[in-house]
Order: sequence, then C-alpha cells, then structure tokens
Amino acid sequence: MPQSATYLKKPHVVIAFAVALVLLGGLVFTLSNQSPHAPEVSFTLIDGSNVSLADLQGKPVLVSFWSTTCKICIAKTPEMNAIYNKLHPLGFEMVAVAMPYDPPTRVVEFAKKLAMPYPVALDHQASIVRAFGNVRVTPTNFLISPDGRIAWRRHGELDTDHLRGTIEQMLQKQRAKL
Repeated sequence: MPQSATYLKKPHVVIAFAVALVLLGGLVFTLSNQSPHAPEVSFTLIDGSNVSLADLQGKPVLVSFWSTTCKICIAKTPEMNAIYNKLHPLGFEMVAVAMPYDPPTRVVEFAKKLAMPYPVALDHQASIVRAFGNVRVTPTNFLISPDGRIAWRRHGELDTDHLRGTIEQMLQKQRAKL
C-alpha cells in the first residue's frame, strides 16, 4: 500500500483535512457573497448644490433612478415621500437621480409638483448611471448600507413596506452601535 494511502487512514488526519476544507469553503463563500461597495459618485442637485455618497456614509441611503415619463416612479412618489419624511429624522438619506434623457426643467417641475422632500439629482453626462452599472430601466433603486456597501438593487416597482422595514433595521443596527 502506498505511503499516502496509509496516511489518510489515520482518523485525526482525515478530520483535520475535513475541518480545513469546511473552513476554506466558508471563507470563500463569505468573501464571494460580500456586497460590493457603492461607487464613489457626486450628485449635482436641481438647486445647483452637490452631495457625494461619501458625505452620506454612516447612514442608510437609497439611490433611486427615476424619470418623468415613468408611470411607476410617479405613482410611487407619495409612498417614497412618506418613507423619507418618517425615516430621515432618524438618519435615513435618499437621492432621486433623474435619467440623463430627462430635460432639467421638466425634472424641476416634477420634483415640485410631486413635493419630493429629498435631494433630486440631474445626471446630464450619464456618469451616475454608468457608475451604478449602466442603469437602463426606471425605476431602479439601490439601497446602500451605512458601511457604504450596496445592500440590494431592485428594478421595477418597489415593495415600499419591505423597503421601510429594511431601512428601519439598518437604523436600529446603527443606534445599537452608538
């Protein structure tokens, strides 16, 4: 019998090898499932000011891509406004990013008409769209955790109750750390 086969018959060697494989597999699984960091972007808001994601780090942030021609976006705005109004005082932030094809005057008009209480950004050069993986569909939403990682991405209509609950959990975790 070859020496290597004899070596594998020793129970402690087999157990140690199995434990090492499990630990290695767990490490690979953990590293492969870590959320990517949100891109480092700066938003130009409709009032001419700028805010960057780095400025908002430490808080849960929803980056919501929308357009003035998106029926779902318009219909969900009152619910998004309510979430923001309720959770912003607790540390939640949101930036609504208008798609590059939306004329700025129309974006401003809709933001006022829909009483959007959160920052609304213009993306003339599509740099934010590109930074978030070439967003093409509205609505597309990215929830960013306080540590700057993308917690999830959603295309299409949002379940606002689920969104609210997820943000509340993030806020509770933040308060627990303080």
